[in-house]
Amino acid sequence: MTRTRRLAAVGAIALALAWTGSGCTVIVSGPNTVSDEGGGDPLTKPFQRMIAIPPQKTWGPNETIRGLQAAMAVYADDPSILPQYLTPAARAKWTAEGPVTVLEDQYEVVPPPPREDAETSLKAVLKGRWVARINEDDAYKPTTGKWEKTYELVKTPQGGYLVNDLPPGLLLTNADVLRSYRPTDLYYLNRGTRSRLVVDRVRLRLKTSESFAQTVLERLLKPPTEALRGAVTTSLPPSTKIESIGSSEERVVINLSGLLDRSAEDALSAQIRHSLNMNEIAKGRVIEVQLDGEEFTTDRPDAVDEWLDDSGDTAYYVNKGAVHYLGKDGPAGVVAGAAGEQRGGYSDFAVSKEHNGGEALVAARTSTGISVAWLRHDGRWQEVIPGTDLTPPTWHRDGSLWTYDRKKAALLRYDPVRGPALERIQAPNLADLDVTRLRIARDGVRVVVTTGKNTVQIGALIGEGTATTLGNFQLLTTTEVGDEIVDIAWGDDEHLLVLEESKAGQILNEINVGDGETTGVPLKDRLKSVAAVDGRILAESEGGTKVWELDQDRQTWTAKIEPEAGQPIFPLG
Repeated sequence: MTRTRRLAAVGAIALALAWTGSGCTVIVSGPNTVSDEGGGDPLTKPFQRMIAIPPQKTWGPNETIRGLQAAMAVYADDPSILPQYLTPAARAKWTAEGPVTVLEDQYEVVPPPPREDAETSLKAVLKGRWVARINEDDAYKPTTGKWEKTYELVKTPQGGYLVNDLPPGLLLTNADVLRSYRPTDLYYLNRGTRSRLVVDRVRLRLKTSESFAQTVLERLLKPPTEALRGAVTTSLPPSTKIESIGSSEERVVINLSGLLDRSAEDALSAQIRHSLNMNEIAKGRVIEVQLDGEEFTTDRPDAVDEWLDDSGDTAYYVNKGAVHYLGKDGPAGVVAGAAGEQRGGYSDFAVSKEHNGGEALVAARTSTGISVAWLRHDGRWQEVIPGTDLTPPTWHRDGSLWTYDRKKAALLRYDPVRGPALERIQAPNLADLDVTRLRIARDGVRVVVTTGKNTVQIGALIGEGTATTLGNFQLLTTTEVGDEIVDIAWGDDEHLLVLEESKAGQILNEINVGDGETTGVPLKDRLKSVAAVDGRILAESEGGTKVWELDQDRQTWTAKIEPEAGQPIFPLG
């Protein structure tokens, strides 16, 4: 028998239901219970199914409100229970459409004063604390603070209460979300290149009526979340429908219908494979995509993933203005050309995408602007963006160099291929802000911006070519008053490292930019800067005497360079 956990039960009403084909037993108890559900289907995920019951004649306001919340938690699986908690008037107006409100598990139902007990209509208040909001586009947005709602309850002639007014949307607890939803990574195409995938993180509800693979792919057919609208595209046209999904030990077969483009076979396979595999579905299997029952394309697992290419993982560090290679065990020599020579007045170094043969460009900020140099024997420093108040340079994966001119409130782009002319990129949301840093992610779409000393926002590059705009800004994190952000670095497409100085000391957090999930990284030394790629994290000590690397256990640090150390760098990010 599967494990069953009772939640806020009132009375002991139990009924065992065997769900045919699911391989589980559900114990129903009021107002709600949960049980483990899921079988051996490799295309789905195990989860817990909760069962709610209708309002009971013997229930008071507290039990009625808690039963209503339980009915909201199961509404997607069983929409028949929730309307039974509502008066006819409330039932006619209420809709499940709208954002999902997520509260902490422990909430309070404040009953009406005793003198109102005899009233036919009374009010009860539900008090809790925000955890998050799940938007209609499935984006999960952490939220904090107090939450409170007053409900009007009407006594029924038969006994018990009904709710007379219910605002649109669902109210869930954090436990409800952990039980019934899964963080899910969807993969779209970079609108500019269409040869690089961009991840979009959502929360998807597990369904008893379909496999999780189907749930993921059905959502992939829809537009991305608001954060990436206009910044990404897809190889799956609007006419696409999923007719069936089947699997064997070695193969997954997905039958589609619609006007698929033969020239986009590779992109379509990449979107589907990554959206399944990155969510632990069908990993290591051949994926066959059919069109109307006939083979369209077949994708086999490949150790080389060009669709998530980070454009180089060579490690560098800077000491006294000279750029050095950082090997596995320590220093590995200076780079070729002028960039390998010691010099003063250069700071905030950034390395471009590695080109054929491993050649790259390095950029650095000076008192008069931003200069670049090739990392080769004939490489010479050349100022390409003049300005006395520029943010540290950042490279785009297309080879262009970007910075924000704080004096002119202008986002500037320099393309080494096109020549000296600077391009001004529209960024209307930044015009009135104190922009202190701007860094483009390796996917070529997301952009992190810090404003002032303590705020981090994530935006996206929308559109293509000369119509490119930096927009879609959303708050990622902000520090306490008096605290300060020291440095930021992209770890991968989803994660941003944020180093901050708090009253209690330094804090290094790794934040998922899709849903705000935050993991603290323990520190051994005070740090000045950080760099990261593909799970590898380097850091510069505050005095610039050491370069540290975080070990694979994510708990301990090992000194790689000392005492002649400085800023660590990875290409892009």
